[in-house]
Amino acid sequence: MSDGPRRPRRRGPVAVEEERTVRRAAAAASVGNVAEWYDFGLFSFLSAVVLNRVFFPEAGEWSLVLTLATFAAAFVVRPLGGFVFGPLGDRIGRTRVLAFTVLLMTVATLALGFVPSYETAGIVAPLLVLLIRMLQGFSAGGEYTGALTLVSEYAPDRRRGFFGSWLEFGTITGYTLGAGVCGVLVAVLPEQDLLAWGWRIPFLLALPLGVAGIYLRMRLEDTPAFRQLMERSPALATMPYRRAMQILVRRYRTPALVAAALVVAWNVTNYVLTNYMPTYLTGTLPRHGQHGASGAATGAMLVAVMLVMLCVITAVGRLSDRVGRKPVLMVTSLTLVAVGLPAVRLMRDGMIGQFVGLLLMATVLVGFAAVLPSTLPAQFPTMVRYGGLGVVFNLSVSLFAGTAPTLIETAVTATGNLDWPGYFLVAAGLVGVVGVVFLPETAGRPLAGAAPLTSSADLPPPPLSPEGVPLEQPYDHTR
Repeated sequence: MSDGPRRPRRRGPVAVEEERTVRRAAAAASVGNVAEWYDFGLFSFLSAVVLNRVFFPEAGEWSLVLTLATFAAAFVVRPLGGFVFGPLGDRIGRTRVLAFTVLLMTVATLALGFVPSYETAGIVAPLLVLLIRMLQGFSAGGEYTGALTLVSEYAPDRRRGFFGSWLEFGTITGYTLGAGVCGVLVAVLPEQDLLAWGWRIPFLLALPLGVAGIYLRMRLEDTPAFRQLMERSPALATMPYRRAMQILVRRYRTPALVAAALVVAWNVTNYVLTNYMPTYLTGTLPRHGQHGASGAATGAMLVAVMLVMLCVITAVGRLSDRVGRKPVLMVTSLTLVAVGLPAVRLMRDGMIGQFVGLLLMATVLVGFAAVLPSTLPAQFPTMVRYGGLGVVFNLSVSLFAGTAPTLIETAVTATGNLDWPGYFLVAAGLVGVVGVVFLPETAGRPLAGAAPLTSSADLPPPPLSPEGVPLEQPYDHTR
């Protein structure tokens, strides 16, 4: 028996979705993702500027390691969120689960803004941060893979890469907002005010983003693929979790391993750029006698490179619809191998070198971020898509990517070698190359377990009467 997914033939009934519904689904996933990842941008930027001093003031040179370890704690429970929310989304639907994950993340982010400092509460303060970060990780375990599933199952087959890229447009927007808000506060507030109360403001601003995400998702009905599944096999709504995992392990081992490799390459690059580089520039380099950058300058550079990513990411997604996922991902992975170490070494060459280094990392990241949201869901069938992604994605991120900043900073602190971020990037690129080699091409094809899907915008225009009035012409679903 083949390990790979059994893809439906292209002939047969074609599902048609209204274009405005497709766009609303992409917006609901993207806005929710903004709220989800806004917090990660906050914590990444503030780690080396404020949070290490607020919660670990007595840890000396290890304060950054402890702060990053608190960040990494979210990834300890992230697989648990995937195990819980993924199969639940395969049973009760995508939209209800995704509304709850945004609610949970919003509440947790607000709670971070009210945690007392170490000076006020002692060891209780960092323990509260640890608890909240684990709650956020639990939420993230169901959020991102659910959003991937939602967008991919709503997107027309011929434009899945384009619509999938909008999900990462939301992610990058969240990071950019987080870094931008923090950069402004660092630049305008005196240090004493920033440490006393100013750092809390960005966390409290998460509320309107979360409310918008919940509202958009609650207004959306479930995906065409999930509705088709429930119509064909309503008993699957009660399929035991154990049975779902048996299907995944026995029939989709190879796709799961391929997806895991691509997730590692993508997310190591992601967390090195967005989480570790602020710490590296503002804390690690100065501590080792190198020219780093101020918090405001680092925030400005990160916002600039992310704005560049926002300008091109949907174009890259559209390109993958035309030339295929594999060519874009192979070029991206090989580029990461080539530029990983040089990009890190440029961080020691002043502000121009730092900006160029960040831009090189961002160029690689945008290749992964634009294409993988449409590639990963296509590896699994509808009945286990959310659950399969939840397990594979979150285990891979937790074990190899989310922990990367902590491991890198530990290695740099222990050895004094400032090239460790580059070593991690090169290794991630090699893992990505292997994953792409075994990746089946999915561009333009229906999702496994779903009928071919098109949009009303892709249908031919109706014929006109002699008076120019559109005439009703049923769409030929057998084409």
